Parts: sequence; C-alpha cells; structure tokens
Amino acid sequence: MRLSKEVINYIERNDCEMQSSREVVKSTIEFKTPSRLAYDFNVKHGSDFFWTFMNPYVDARLFKGTDEWGAVWDNVGVCSLGEVKTYPLKDWADFDKLNIPDITKPERWTCFEGLREKVGEKFILGGGISIYERIHFIRGLEDTWVDIYESRDELCKLLDILVDMNLYTVKKYQEADLDGYFIWDDWGLQDSLMISPDIWREIWKPRYKKIFAAAHEAGLYTFMHSCGYIVDILDDLIEIGLDVINMDQQKNMGIELLGSRFGGRITFFSPVDIQAVLPTGDLDEIKEYALDMVELLGRPEGGLIPKCYSDPVGAGHSPEATDAMCGEFFKISKEKYGM
Repeated sequence: MRLSKEVINYIERNDCEMQSSREVVKSTIEFKTPSRLAYDFNVKHGSDFFWTFMNPYVDARLFKGTDEWGAVWDNVGVCSLGEVKTYPLKDWADFDKLNIPDITKPERWTCFEGLREKVGEKFILGGGISIYERIHFIRGLEDTWVDIYESRDELCKLLDILVDMNLYTVKKYQEADLDGYFIWDDWGLQDSLMISPDIWREIWKPRYKKIFAAAHEAGLYTFMHSCGYIVDILDDLIEIGLDVINMDQQKNMGIELLGSRFGGRITFFSPVDIQAVLPTGDLDEIKEYALDMVELLGRPEGGLIPKCYSDPVGAGHSPEATDAMCGEFFKISKEKYGM
C-alpha cells in the first residue's frame, strides 16, 4: 500500500516529536531537522548530555596539586581551573624520566560498566586527551613553540604518544556505547592563531585526522573545544572530520563571518559569547545575541547546540545573565519547532 504525502508527513512529524535527548543531538549534528534545539545547560535548566571521563583522567586540569604527568598546578583567582607552575619536562634530555601515565590500567575504565543503562537516552560525551595543551602543560608554552623549530623530533614523539592514548580511549568508549568524543585544545589568540597555520597543518592536522577517523570508525561524533581566533584552521578541521566545534567566544571572529563561511558544514556547540556579551549583564543584549546565534550559526536542519559555560563565576557571569540566555534559547526553540 502506498501512503499519501500527508500521511507520511504526519508520521515523520510525530516521530520527530518523540525524539529522545540522544536522537535530538544526533539529528542536530547530522542536519536532519531535530524536533527542537538540543542544549547543554546547567543543573537548573537541564541538558541533553551526560559528560564522562576515565577515572583517574589522564588529561585532568587541576585546581591545585600535581597531576599524573608531574605538572604542578596552582590557582590564584576565582577560576575553577589552575595553571601549571612547574613543568615536568624542562629538558628533552630527561624525556626517558617523564612519568607517562598508563592508559591501559583496568581501574581507569571500571566507571563505564553499565553506564548506558544508568544514563538512559542521554547523549554520552566522553573526554579525550589534548594534543596541544597537554604538550605545553608538560613543556611550557614558550618552550613548546621553540620545540617546533629546534626539537621537532622529540616534540612529535611525545605527540604520537598522546595520539596513541586517544586511539585507546576511543576503543574503550566504543565498548561502553558512548556517543561523542571531546578534545580540548585552545589554539587561538584574540585575533590570530598561536602558531603559523602552515605549521599547524604540517604537525597537528594529520594527528587530529587520525583521531577523528578512529572516532568515526567507532561510531563516535567528534567534538573539539578551541577558543580564540581559529578561522584560519576551521576549514581544515571540517575537512579532516570534526563534527562539532565548541567555541565559547565568537564575537572576536564575528558570528556573521562564522555563519556565512562555516554554517551548515559543522555544528556549533556554544554559549552566548562569554567574553563580550554574557559578562555585561545586559539581559536584552544577551537575548538578542542568542537569537543571532540561532539565525546565523544554525540552520533549520540543525547545526547549533546552545550550552552554558562551565565556569560562570570565574568568567564574571551573573546567574541572571545565564538564566536570560537559557530562557531565550528555550523560547526560540518553542517558536521554531513548537517544542
């Protein structure tokens, strides 16, 4: 029996209305017209996501203390993260003495036993291991930049250790039925990349490509956080398989530029700009910017997942500003999708 177009539309519409959190996120990433805006807000406003990490987490960023690599962290402000004050590898001559955590320890992975059953139909997003930030947590930022030119073999040896750690993690996340793989690597300054885009393409691009390919083969969507000005490498990241970009600042690049060049090609996973808009506390400006994000960065078929910033106090965001942002995205979702 051949169904009429009206009946097919009715079935599709009602199937869409019954989408779970997991399905809404997947539909957004795949540009398959989700039933509503997917979102990752705070405890007060809720989330379609469940975040998880191996325990202990090899790429942990501490408030204070010494991590598994031997980096000593300290905190001098209100930020929830510390800064590395003592780097564990001051000289490449001591590379063999560097404490490289054993990613294969079974105890790291016991927290994933039965996780899918506990979480249900949330989209489970697992933390990966940075391959730029972790390098400069070990060596220091300035020495990392010098290593690009003076100690590239040693730099690449450490990079490949981090890549192998990611590949192992991808495999374990696949076994645990996770949905997404998330890497943190801030590459941007306010108006440029930290290093030459050509050097980035030469050293880091093929390594990200390897990680993204493994994640896709394992059925995981690829997520990456990178703040600052990253316009120069966003085409490259899309080319090598990045599905979702988490950028907490957009205004320094311009959401019009981001939307026109990259909208419809990658999903933006972002709050209202955390540096130039949310800290102002101007609720009307925050709501207007949220609408601009939906109209410029997203598409009717998907491509935008609004979220809360993880450290609102450290960034100077008032609870009222966060509430205004979340409320506006809910309002827009209802107007656009009826849900």
